[in-house]
Amino acid sequence: MKPLLALARAIDFVNERIGRLVYWGVLVMVLVSAANATSRYALSMASNAWLELQWYLFSAVFLLCSGYTLLHNEHIRIDVVSGRLSRRTQIWIDVFGLLFFLLPMSVFIMWLSWPIFMNAWTTGEISGNAGGLVRWPARLLVPVGFFLLSAQGLSELIKRIAYLRGLVPDPAEKHEDAALEQIQVGEKAAE
Repeated sequence: MKPLLALARAIDFVNERIGRLVYWGVLVMVLVSAANATSRYALSMASNAWLELQWYLFSAVFLLCSGYTLLHNEHIRIDVVSGRLSRRTQIWIDVFGLLFFLLPMSVFIMWLSWPIFMNAWTTGEISGNAGGLVRWPARLLVPVGFFLLSAQGLSELIKRIAYLRGLVPDPAEKHEDAALEQIQVGEKAAE
């Protein structure tokens, strides 16, 4: 189980760093949006490229942070029934959901989106809008985002199985820095 926990810590580390880096994408997105609105309404200058850049940045934030959101247990949950169950039963529900819903869906979307990116890359696909941007960066965000989500799903599965075996603390609890805490727990387990 130690090599799997080490893999989970590595995945957590990558998603934590990417998530924190993409925070800055939100700022860039807001600045681009403000500049686009200012130029459109104050200067009567419109640009499809700026509008598409806003869409690309929004997509990047959403897709690249999905693994980060799962790492911090911030995805939407409906706990009407499971909230009344024991913690171990809730973890088993998470294991079932990860194995039969999240991982198959995210791997399938990643697999389906790769040829779409490759087609956009090889053909040099550009937007149909006048002054629009190339499309391959936006198309690449989908398989990369779902790869990060799939990897984090695998990490969460490993941590939940380790919890059920009594090797790690509850992985579903919210932590200030989940990746850092998992590294510390792994170091203590190795001693």
